[in-house]
Amino acid sequence: MWINIDDCPVLPPVIRSIDPDLSVRLPGMARTFEDLVAEAESVSVDGWDFSWLDGRATEQRPSWAYQRLMGDRLARANAALDIQTGGGEVLAGAATMPRAMVATESWPPNVAKATALLHPLGAVVVADSDEPPLPFADGAFDLVTSRHPATVWWDEIARVLQPGGAYLSQHVGHASVFELVEYFLGPQPENVRRGRHYEDESADAEAAGLDVVDLRFESLRIEFFDIGAVVYFLRKVIWMVPGFTVAQYRDRLRELHDRIEADGPFVAHSTRFLIDARKRG
Repeated sequence: MWINIDDCPVLPPVIRSIDPDLSVRLPGMARTFEDLVAEAESVSVDGWDFSWLDGRATEQRPSWAYQRLMGDRLARANAALDIQTGGGEVLAGAATMPRAMVATESWPPNVAKATALLHPLGAVVVADSDEPPLPFADGAFDLVTSRHPATVWWDEIARVLQPGGAYLSQHVGHASVFELVEYFLGPQPENVRRGRHYEDESADAEAAGLDVVDLRFESLRIEFFDIGAVVYFLRKVIWMVPGFTVAQYRDRLRELHDRIEADGPFVAHSTRFLIDARKRG
């Protein structure tokens, strides 16, 4: 089962193993390429809920259980900021919110979803462009969190943290799901494959005035059981194959469909790293 919250256990998600004997009952089995693609094109990809992939794709879960770690920190914080909250699903899983809880999000459909989900829990959602500066005063928060931020402005994170405040985040790492990316886009140059490398991100955090106290990296197995899962994933995670449309990639999609039908699931690997840093002073 694909689950969109690490500890509910994001990719989004995660995975649970699927018994091979159940494969005949997976949604994609015995359905045509056209049917699978049409279905995946028609469903909404708003928010950060990946439950549509249940039974169609799996992704291994990071061992550190980010949502639980985040929830523990939020329970002890006085003022916290969750950057790029998406639809608010991960933050909403926290058992306790601090007295002042703020979340930012840039994509209008997600702003609406996050507002509806988080306001009843006492969190304020701020529509923000995800460009510096963050719309908050210096030292406004003792905790900043983010799960899978698209861009990290380390100087801004350091600025809005109080001295001794913490940044806790799970990031997408380098060359994540590149088996799928390179299937559609071809081999990528080394500088692209190196992007988001945990060592580089850690160095950038240190340069901004943060001390990295915990840094963990894992490579996690993903399996796509039908071509509809691939289409849905690429529509939802738009930075994987920028500008992806079924029309543009129909021939490659059909080839991949035939490959899955003949050989079984398409296997890729996501990369994730946990970073825990403290502001100096």
